[in-house]
Amino acid sequence: MTAQTILFTLLSILGVVFVAYWIAAERTRGNKSADWRSKPWPSPLHLGLGFFTDFFDQLGIGSFASTTSLFKLGRVVEDEDIPGTLNVGHALPTLAEAFISIALIQVEMRTLIALIAASVLGAYVGAGVVAAWPRRRIQVGMGVLLFAAATIIVLRQTGLVPGGGDAIGVEGTRLVIGFAANFVLGALMTLGIGLFAPCMILISLIGMNPKTAFPIMMGSCAFLMPTASFRFIRSGRYNLRAAVGLTLGGVPAVLIAAYVVQSLSLKAVQWLVVVVVLYTGAALLRSARRDRAKST
Repeated sequence: MTAQTILFTLLSILGVVFVAYWIAAERTRGNKSADWRSKPWPSPLHLGLGFFTDFFDQLGIGSFASTTSLFKLGRVVEDEDIPGTLNVGHALPTLAEAFISIALIQVEMRTLIALIAASVLGAYVGAGVVAAWPRRRIQVGMGVLLFAAATIIVLRQTGLVPGGGDAIGVEGTRLVIGFAANFVLGALMTLGIGLFAPCMILISLIGMNPKTAFPIMMGSCAFLMPTASFRFIRSGRYNLRAAVGLTLGGVPAVLIAAYVVQSLSLKAVQWLVVVVVLYTGAALLRSARRDRAKST
């Protein structure tokens, strides 16, 4: 059995367990609620949100920030239910992203598994440490660093400074650096700091082909999100209708967007990274400014 087959098997088991737990929990909750069976199916709005946000998620833009903005703009989900709805609703589309990205984009399996494991360990082992850091300071620091990293990529793209890489795997010191960095990125996810943009930067800095960031970041989130969703499902702290809409609208969007990523040239991917990084950096700084305003 190959490493890729083992990875696919683990993702499949996680997906089946997640769906079974979700259905069982809602049935149990339904038996205690007289109007459970009368709850409407997702509206076209919910499905559209799922399609739109997960399409761009597969392109590396990230779904959490965009979905949160749209939820708040349309008053679709109560603020306290947004975190749970994001994790539960985007869990299966993210699993689909991981399957497709790992299958379509060539990446050395040892590197892929090591970096995925690092993010998972970071989310669970390092979260207790990182969670004690001031949230606003992390947002400002990450935002500034992302803008600096985007500048470096632009300079490389325009030929003003040498750099880049086309490796599909790393070893030795670069693998150790990648493992340590993805460990930290996994821990930062517990504070709401997205993995996608920083992971794209990391992959470029250690000399790997930017396309390999897609299976690495999708694989990392595919293991993290369903696991994180269990507590939201158990507590009921999420919007069922919106979560189902994100799921049903998101999975087909991922299938379509995957072929867009596969057909992009390496240079186009590099420019996409710049756009993603600038967007994420601006979002972090904007969130830090809002947090500061609330505290004053």
